[in-house]
Formats: sequence, C-alpha cells, structure tokens
Amino acid sequence: MALKKILTEPDPILRQISKPVEIVDDTIRKLMDDMLETMYAAPGIGLAAIQIGVPKRIIVLDISKDPEKKEPMYFINPEKIYASKDQATYEEGCLSVPGQFAEIDRPDKCHIKYLDYNGNPKELKAEGLLATCIQHEMDHLEGILFIDYLSKLKKSMITKKLSKQKKELERIVV
Repeated sequence: MALKKILTEPDPILRQISKPVEIVDDTIRKLMDDMLETMYAAPGIGLAAIQIGVPKRIIVLDISKDPEKKEPMYFINPEKIYASKDQATYEEGCLSVPGQFAEIDRPDKCHIKYLDYNGNPKELKAEGLLATCIQHEMDHLEGILFIDYLSKLKKSMITKKLSKQKKELERIVV
C-alpha cells in the first residue's frame, strides 16, 4: 500500500467527471487499498479516487469513530436509486478543501447500488452521517465539491484562501 497526494481546490482535476470502472481486478483493489490508507493518514472518513488524481468512479469510506475498530466500505460505480425529500444538515469538510467547513443540507436518506471490493453487485440503504458521506463522495465523481452548495461570495472567499495557501506552500526558501 502507498500514500497518495490528495489534490486540493482549485486543482482542475477535481472538476472532472469520473469514468466508470470496467472491471474490478487487482489493480482496482490496490487503488482502493491505497485510497483507504491515504484517507486514514489524512485523517478523513471518505475519499473519492478523483481526489488523488484518478478519474474513476470509486469511493472509500469509514465512518467508525474508533481507530481500533476500522469498518472500511468500498463503492465502485455507485448510483443513487433513491434520495429522500427530507433534508439533514451536517457541518461538512473535505480533504480537498483543507481547513474549511460549512453546514450543507442533503437528503437524509439515500439508497444506492454499487459494486463492492470484489466486484459483486450490492445495494445499500443509508441514513444520517453515512448517507451524507456517500452523497458528498458521489458528488466528487461528478466534479462537485461541497463548497459548490454555498453562496457565490462564501465559495469565492474559500477558493481565494485555498489558492493563497497553495502558493505559499509552493514557495521554496533556500
């Protein structure tokens, strides 16, 4: 397994629409293992492949709060079958939008179909935090970040701040 670099806004790769996975093989499983290791190290609770520069429809999640009891979840080619009309509000953050948080409204329940780690078709009915996380990560597959749900002003302020931080990190002092 290997740690990967997490891309941050305003990297244009984050705005790409991810492509479906054609076949779940050892290469895809290794990618998911690397994604999981990267997510845990960040630390985060969800990561989409596009966030490490791979435009494939793959998500890993682990919303367990206990680092001793990891419960990784793998979603390949996830598709939303149903989303409730009722909304839930969570304060969201994102590994690709470091240090920024905002309250976002999303459907409080969703039902998705996907392929698991071994390529087997599965369905999941999710609610609460799990539903929010799945929808947040599925947005990444469409090139959407949580800041896209904010007002133009708030989004602009966050993007400018991230651009400035990125430039400061890229400077080298010798």
